[in-house]
Amino acid sequence: MKKMLAFAAALTAAQWVAAAQPLLTPAQLNSLQATPAQARVIDIRDPQAYAAQHIPGAVNAPYGKWRGPATNPGELPDVSKLTQLVQSLGLTPATHAVVVSTGADATDFGASARVYWTLKTLGLKELSIVNGGMKAWTEAGLPQDTAAPTIAASQWQPQLDDRLIATREDIRRNIDLSNAALVDSRPDAFYQGKTRAPAAKLSGTLPGAQQLDFNQWFVPGTSTFVDAAAAKQIAAKVQRKSGQDMVAFCNTGHWAATDWFGLSEMAGLPNVKLYAGSMVDWTQQPGAPALENQPSRAESLAYDARQWWQRKFK
Repeated sequence: MKKMLAFAAALTAAQWVAAAQPLLTPAQLNSLQATPAQARVIDIRDPQAYAAQHIPGAVNAPYGKWRGPATNPGELPDVSKLTQLVQSLGLTPATHAVVVSTGADATDFGASARVYWTLKTLGLKELSIVNGGMKAWTEAGLPQDTAAPTIAASQWQPQLDDRLIATREDIRRNIDLSNAALVDSRPDAFYQGKTRAPAAKLSGTLPGAQQLDFNQWFVPGTSTFVDAAAAKQIAAKVQRKSGQDMVAFCNTGHWAATDWFGLSEMAGLPNVKLYAGSMVDWTQQPGAPALENQPSRAESLAYDARQWWQRKFK
C-alpha cells in the first residue's frame, strides 16, 4: 500500500512538472515544494533582500547577472556567461525553474519575465513565474527562510534558440519587407517620441510599430498578472497578418519581456520574439536609423538641454 501511495505521489508530481504553468500563485508553489519533484526557485532580488528572507530552498541570482553591459543592459549576455550562471544554479533541461522577484509593481514583473525568456532561449521548457513575487508570498503568510542552500553545479551546455530572439538585422529586414508585427511595449510618452531612455540617442518608435503598453497585463492597482482569458483579450489588440512573426521591444528589453510573456506564454500566440537590445540598440547604430514619431531637430535639442540641466542641478 505504501509503495502504491509513493508511486501515486511521484506520478502526480511528474504530471505537475510536465504541465508547468507560466504563472504560479504562491499557494501553488508552496504545494509544489512539498512534492518529490521540487522546483528550483530562482530569487532574482538583490543579495541583501535575499539574505533577509526568502522562499525556503530558493537560490539567489540577482537580475543584474542576466543583463548586458552598461551601454545597453538589454543586450543578451554572452552564452558563455549565461552558461556559467545556469550551471552554478544546478539547472538542466529537466529542471522546473520558478522565477521570483520583489513583486513591487508592474515594472518589477519585467525582471521575472526577462529571466524566464532568457532561460527559455537557453533551452529550458518547464518554467514558471511566481505571480505577485515575494510581496504576494509574504502577504499569503507562507514560510520564509534565511539559509542559502548548497547547490551542486550542473554540466549543462545550453544552446540558444534563435526562434525567440530578434536581432537588429532581423528588425531591418522586418521593416524593409513589412513581414512582422512590431510591438512597442513602452508607455505613451516613449511611443509618441516625447521622451526616451538615457542611453537611447533618438526618440520615437520603429516604423509601423503598434503600441501595447506593458501596464495593460496587470489587474488594475496591483502587480498581479491577469489570467489566460484576459491575456487573450489583450493580445487580440495586436494586428498581425497570417504567418508573420511578432516582435516585442521597448527601451532595453525589460518592459518588452512582459509583453512577450503575455503574448507568447499566457495568450499562447506562436512565433513571438523579443528584441532584447530594443530602442537603445536601434538608435546606437551608425547613421540615422528609421523612426516614426520622431521629434524635430529643434525639439530634440530642447529635450537634450532640459535633460542636461536636470542632471547638472538636481
